[in-house]
Amino acid sequence: AAVKPTGFGDIIALVSLYRPGPMDNIPLFGDRKNGRVEIEYPHPLLEGILAETYGVFVYQEQVMQAAQVLAGFSLGDADLLRRAMGKKIKAEMDAQRAGFVEGCKANDIDTKKANELFDLIDKFAGYGFNKSHAAAYALLAYQTAWLKTHYREDFFAASMAFDLGNTDKLGIFADDMRRLGVKCLPPCINVSGSDFTVEPHDEGLAVRFALGALKGVGEGAMEMLCVERTENGRFTDLDDLANRINPRLLNKRQIESLAGSGALDALNGNRAGCFAVAETLLAVASHAERGRSSGQGGLFGEGEALVVAIQLPTSAKWSMADRMAAEKEAFGFYFSAHPVDRYKHVAGAHGARSFVALSASGSEGRTSATMAALVEEARWRTSKKGTRFLSATLSDEGGQFQANCFDMDTSVSLEELSRNGGCALLQVELERLPGEETPRVTVRGAQRLDVIASSARLNAVVSVDDIAGVTGLADLLANARGGRCEMVLHAMLASGQDVQIRLGSDFLIDGELAAMMGRVPGVTDVELSAQEAPRLALVS
Repeated sequence: AAVKPTGFGDIIALVSLYRPGPMDNIPLFGDRKNGRVEIEYPHPLLEGILAETYGVFVYQEQVMQAAQVLAGFSLGDADLLRRAMGKKIKAEMDAQRAGFVEGCKANDIDTKKANELFDLIDKFAGYGFNKSHAAAYALLAYQTAWLKTHYREDFFAASMAFDLGNTDKLGIFADDMRRLGVKCLPPCINVSGSDFTVEPHDEGLAVRFALGALKGVGEGAMEMLCVERTENGRFTDLDDLANRINPRLLNKRQIESLAGSGALDALNGNRAGCFAVAETLLAVASHAERGRSSGQGGLFGEGEALVVAIQLPTSAKWSMADRMAAEKEAFGFYFSAHPVDRYKHVAGAHGARSFVALSASGSEGRTSATMAALVEEARWRTSKKGTRFLSATLSDEGGQFQANCFDMDTSVSLEELSRNGGCALLQVELERLPGEETPRVTVRGAQRLDVIASSARLNAVVSVDDIAGVTGLADLLANARGGRCEMVLHAMLASGQDVQIRLGSDFLIDGELAAMMGRVPGVTDVELSAQEAPRLALVS
């Protein structure tokens, strides 16, 4: 963003500069390119060489050309100079310096200036990049950027297919898709391929997650499963799946991963139940296989295979936390939900905003904000001034972001949260420098979200437009007492009168219940806010 490339040459330069060491020159490169800083050349003779990079040494070729123009070196001798500068062998450097200073005299460059130019060239020669090499990378970067811009779904499907077995990379792609608004549909045993695919969705396109990308399922086994589905039709339920799969290609762990990811939702939406009967499903599959082998039916034969009905345990039920944990285990990252979602009602009531929303504001300078995030990793670091601080990797529903913390007590809290994957309500300071796309985050304070949720005093206003909403809420809230949340029912009567009915102030509301209220037929809105703390007054 600071550079804003306008030509292919700018991309080549950025490919060369975006490495440890040279990247320190990117701000200067961008400032000079965009006219914020005047372009200066170390010597007038270098303008023709450095004009394309706005007076900044970027390429090895520029180092060689500089020696040729300033000191009269042949290109062969200039390459020897470049190599010597890279090795930093004193005897070689002294000999090269003497030849360089002597050669500069022919261009009326005195000894002092010649030594200054030699030192400057030496500084950049150590990490100069080969331009011809960078040009090939730049072409690839341009082509992939074009594809990502104009064919986003195909780009992500192809990129994720390339890293099918790398869950870390897949998690990064999933975060990127969320930020860009690209829909990634969950794995489905009746729709997904063994690899990533693109399919129509909501008058557009979406990426369908690959069965073969789930942890521990095996791409080969998923290919065979997809072949069976293609040849004999979609699976109708768990019994049909057990009757048709080859038990020698699947094991309990694979079935559990499919269940935990939601890939079996099309057969039965109770993920906990599907997970619990993984062993039973395989036993039924083995029974059906024996039936086929004995001539009572065949996988692709004409006869009917033996079927034993699979019964899900009635007690099998997952909370939102259980569901997210199972997804994390199956995908290697949080796919459809995020741990912060459990506390969305509390975070929202405290005015927390996501990193994506804060980044989209675009305001420069420093601002304060409240965020809710999972503390994934925390490491102690030391600044150039010798100050010890904590560098944390945080995430919310929009993906990962980095933050620093210089307050010791808060840093210790974040480090503790990172050890058990805890979520926190953060008071942060955002600083966005000119030209930067995303703000830098500094954490000023942190509170555990589970502690806040357990003692939260909330106001809940639930709007309904149908009597079914009232009935549904009554059933849902029957056992949700014992808390400190006030519940208000908002409705519009047939007479046109707008009414609010206070239902009580002892409701126990958590993230799951708030989400379930919003899904009750007849409920149009659920608005949560933090109760104001009671004010104390002096009395005489």
